[in-house]
Amino acid sequence: MAIDENTVKRVANLARISIEDTDVAPLARELSGVLGMIDQLAEVDVEGVEPMTSVTPMNSPLRKDVINDGEKQDDVLSNAPLSREGFFAVPKVVE
Repeated sequence: MAIDENTVKRVANLARISIEDTDVAPLARELSGVLGMIDQLAEVDVEGVEPMTSVTPMNSPLRKDVINDGEKQDDVLSNAPLSREGFFAVPKVVE
């Protein structure tokens, strides 16, 4: 797929990118090359290839998805400059 100079200018405008007129033609060639590489990937036969998330086999240790309060309220509030009744206390900013 070939990208023309008008398309480069339009995309640059949509992306709010300033491009000099001298850079439009080389950028159009580069973008056309990138799209050409993507087209080559579409030609690869992947029939029977299982999807993978990594090139090395890994098993992620999973924890149980349990809802709790973290049981760390005192630890967290110990970092606060001021706390009251188990909550962060902040100065009043709206009167």
